[in-house]
Amino acid sequence: MTSTLRAIARYWFLAALIFLLAILQLGLTSATPSNSPSPGPAPQGEADAGLPGVPIRATNLVPASTPSPTQTPTATATPTIAITPTTTSPATPRPTTTPMPSPTATPAPSPTPTFTPIPMPTPDGVSRTAHVPILMYHYISDPPAGADVYRRDLSVTPSNFEAQLAWLRSQGYESITLTDLVYYLALGWPLPEKPVILTFDDGYRDDYTNAFPLLKKYGYVGTFFLITRPIDYGDPTYLSWDMVKEMHRAGMDFQPHGYRHFDLRGKNVDFLVYEIVGAKEAIEARTGEVVRFFSYPSGSYDQQTVAVLQSAYFWGAVITGQGATHTYDDLFELTRVRVRGDHTLQDFEELMSYDW
Repeated sequence: MTSTLRAIARYWFLAALIFLLAILQLGLTSATPSNSPSPGPAPQGEADAGLPGVPIRATNLVPASTPSPTQTPTATATPTIAITPTTTSPATPRPTTTPMPSPTATPAPSPTPTFTPIPMPTPDGVSRTAHVPILMYHYISDPPAGADVYRRDLSVTPSNFEAQLAWLRSQGYESITLTDLVYYLALGWPLPEKPVILTFDDGYRDDYTNAFPLLKKYGYVGTFFLITRPIDYGDPTYLSWDMVKEMHRAGMDFQPHGYRHFDLRGKNVDFLVYEIVGAKEAIEARTGEVVRFFSYPSGSYDQQTVAVLQSAYFWGAVITGQGATHTYDDLFELTRVRVRGDHTLQDFEELMSYDW
């Protein structure tokens, strides 16, 4: 009986042990797939590599691919970071370019003070008369072959011109400007004992090639009345603006003779402003000096012409009429002494001796 009980107990013990081992085996079997999710995408990579049996495992592990959403935020963050710096950086330089135009606009007004009109000197109330020959020249060159009577009359050869300058120097004449004459008539500023004003009408090229060197040689200043349109257009018969600048730097004086050398009588104000002020501003722009005097084209003018000159702050004007005596009341009709092409040196000496 006792041996039977022992046999039964041994049996149940073995049965329980076998049962326990079976449960443990089942637990180990189910534990194997639960550890496989950690490799995640690895089985798919192995399937791509053609490993046997892996495609079945990959199919079984579809639920384990849930970690893929964790990669989604990574992909979403990437465009956000890439776009943000791109939009911010181009906007930064724009404010830097804003101040650039301000310095450019500043220099524009600077030339204006240079040409500020200077009022005519107020007379001190003393009536004065000045005997000052204002010599009138045109061409300082030999007239070309076949030149008409007018060109020959207006052409003083360089040799004759030099002889006249040499005579003036030997007689003690000193050149002055029209400005000097005005200050004497208005305020009594002193003049040389023997003053002379040398004027050249039209602004021909030989003023530079022939007159200018001789004036410098004898220490005289010339006043050149320019027709400015042919200079603007580069007409080789006339001075260039570069020549004007060079001569001005050497002490020569430049004043207008009109823009196109048109007759100014009977013209309206717009026409007169165009001819007078246009030429005035062209010269001022090149010399940087205020223009104050005018030479009437061919001596043509009327009271409206004078009124426009006065409104544009001119101080006076020269005419073609003969004479050498001047008063303050005649500043817009200053007479001159014409030097003709056929004048000998003796003729020139007689002109300078006239009391007119």
